[in-house]
This record gives sequence, C-alpha cells and structure tokens, in this order.
Amino acid sequence: MILIKNISTNEHFFNKEIKETKVNLLIKDGKVQTISREDISVNDETQIINGANLFLAPGLCDPQVHFREPGLEYKEDIESGSRAAAKGGFTHVISMPNTSPTADNFETVRFMKEKSEKLGICHVYPTGSVTKGLLGKTLTDFTSLKEAGAIALTDDGKGVQSDEIFKQAMINAKKVDLPILDHSEDESLSAGGCIHLGAISKKYGLKGVDANSEAVHVKRGCEMSLETGCHYHALHVSTAKSLEHLKEAKAMGAKVTFELSPHHLLICDEDIPERNDGSLDSNWKMNPPLRSKQDMLACQDALISGMADAIATDHAPHSPDEKKMEISKAPFGIIGLETAFSLIYTNFVKTGKLKLTECIDLMSFKAGKLFKLDIGRITEGADANLVLIDLDKEFVVDENFFASKSKNSPFIGQKLCGAIQYTICDGKISYQAQGKL
Repeated sequence: MILIKNISTNEHFFNKEIKETKVNLLIKDGKVQTISREDISVNDETQIINGANLFLAPGLCDPQVHFREPGLEYKEDIESGSRAAAKGGFTHVISMPNTSPTADNFETVRFMKEKSEKLGICHVYPTGSVTKGLLGKTLTDFTSLKEAGAIALTDDGKGVQSDEIFKQAMINAKKVDLPILDHSEDESLSAGGCIHLGAISKKYGLKGVDANSEAVHVKRGCEMSLETGCHYHALHVSTAKSLEHLKEAKAMGAKVTFELSPHHLLICDEDIPERNDGSLDSNWKMNPPLRSKQDMLACQDALISGMADAIATDHAPHSPDEKKMEISKAPFGIIGLETAFSLIYTNFVKTGKLKLTECIDLMSFKAGKLFKLDIGRITEGADANLVLIDLDKEFVVDENFFASKSKNSPFIGQKLCGAIQYTICDGKISYQAQGKL
C-alpha cells in the first residue's frame, strides 16, 4: 500500500465533490482505495509519501511516441522509452508503428503490447500501420491489427500519398472503429527538404519544406472525415493554414481532432542555432520542421483559445552519431517525454496564458479521450495512475537529465519550472526523483 499524505490538488480532477484542495490518498492493490480530507489509518508496512509542497494530478498521456522496438533498439527500446515517459509524468503513451519490422502485422503489434505490459513501467498502447511497410501502396488488415491490440492506425513518419488509398483507409477504419492518425505530408511539396522553406533555409542554402505540404493533407483528411465519418486525427500540427482547415472542419461537425507539440509551440526556424563550423544544429531537425514565427504564434493561439485537443511530444530518439551528421543528412526527430510538462507549465501556465487544469487535461483526460481511454480523473476504485509534481522546483535541462537512450533535444540548457517528483503507474512507483522518500 502507498499513502500520499497532505498533498495539494484541484477538485477539477475528481468525480466527487472535494471542497478543499489538500487531500490524503491511499493506494491498495493498484487502485485508488480512499481519497479523504481526514487522516487515513494504515499499517507499518504502508509506504508513506509526504505530499507537502507537491501537487497531485492524473498520470499524463502522450498521443505520439516512437519507442523503436523491435529492430531499432540502439535508438530506444520499450523499456528505456517507458522510463523516459515515467520521468516525464506519463502513465500512458501511444506508440507509433515505424519499427523494423513495421507494426503492420498481428505478431509485431502483439509483441509491443505484451512487452510493455510485462515491464509495467508505463501503459504503452501500440498503433498499427495503415499500409504495409509504410509504403503507402497496400492497406493492412485493420481487423487483425485491432485484435492484436492496436489502438489506432497510422503511417506516422510517412504521409499516405494516394488520395484513393487514404480514403479507403478511412472507410475501413470507420468499420473497425479506430481513428486514423495522420502524418500530413504531401511529398511532392516537401520534396526532400530538411528545414522549413523560408528565409533561414535560403540563408544556409538548404532545401526547404513548404508549409503547404502539411496543410493540403490536413485539408484532405478533414474533407474525407466529413465524407466517411471516420475519426481523423492530425498529428503534430505546425502551420497556421492547417489550423484554419481544422477549425473549419470542426465548425462543420467533422469528427476531426489534432495535437500540438511543445517544440512547434515554443521555437521556430529562426531559433535554430549554428554549430561551431557554421552549419545548423541537427538536434533541431524534426518532421514537420520548426516553422515560421507566424506559424508558431498561430499554434500558441490554438492552444490558448482551447481549440487544440491534446499535446503530444512526438518523442523520436536517434543516436548521437546520427544527429552529429550535417542537417540535410541527419534523421528527423527529437526527444520530448522528459521535458514536455515542464515546458508547457513554464511557458504557458506560469505566465498566466493557460490554467494548470487546462494544461493537465490536454496532457491526460483529453489526450486519452482521443483513444477512448478512461483516464485523466482521480476516483476511488480506479487504477492508480498518478503524478506528483513540485510546481515551484526549477531545474536546468542537461544531457545527463534524460532517461531516454538518446539526447537529441533542442531544449538542453533551458531552465524550467515544474519538476516531476513521482510517477505512479497502476499503484507502483515507476519514477521517483533522486532523494525522495
């Protein structure tokens, strides 16, 4: 058993009336047994966490992570990815299918699901690919993937280029009641670029990625969602034009949702630093790329206005050697699980642009709702998936901070506020800050 004593929280997270925001919470057999404003009696074997100066929230949920296993374990594996998630306060993550072999079959999806369940560090929900081998040509067996444990369907990492195949995918996904998560990229417009097409790409003589490469596929997805009734979810939205299409589709009643990522909210192409040799730092390279300042501000507006449906890290680990390569040759992707909450809290909650409850809902209740996961609330009898946060604690992100195998973050060196102190997954402490207890 675990007893969390005298911890601050917010009545917003409870499905019962709690008039005060200081509570005691008892965890037994993986469940929240008791929530009380009064003292709770326990035996000598109970593990006690002093919650004074900490904040209690539901465990967080990330709609988009890449855990690389099977096949690419030198970048990350399910265990190291789960530990990175737990350090970031996440108890639930949705894992993408761009593994090797691709999660386009029953066996690979089932392996991912069973391994994460055996580890018990974090709930890892696998997705199945829309097309075989992520090649965009032949649809997978959606029924089989769902039976294996896939919670959604996506070719993330690649955009499905054929309109005909994408429409049939949405028809088939509707039949099996799974959402399509869309990496929106028209490759005829992105054309092998490495950073956003704009003044910075021109200054450094780099091939740029046209912002329309994302927007045209978001528009396509919105239109096909209206036509088919399939739940269309736009991954890592990064442009103002994409947001316009999503807003219009939502107003028309389309079953469309979207996520924003901390990097697209907080940094733009103008911020990419130079290395000592005058080239751009590949740790700032991701897909979609960091966009213009105007796009970044549009993403901030979508977050602050309440239009966004979730925040996702798109945690994409790569080895140091890969990210040392010249930016046009280095792989796309950055890590983000360990820093996501603190980045949003520091830059939006502490500055008064977003309420703490809004931030946590976007990273728990609302994110889970995308996949019909009943999470994001703290109730007696429910699974004990919780995070305890020191909202006042400041820390500097350095290369030794990460639990991930990889260090490819553009936020190294930043001073952040809001440090995760404990993550509890199904009643077990899966992360504990050094020196606690």
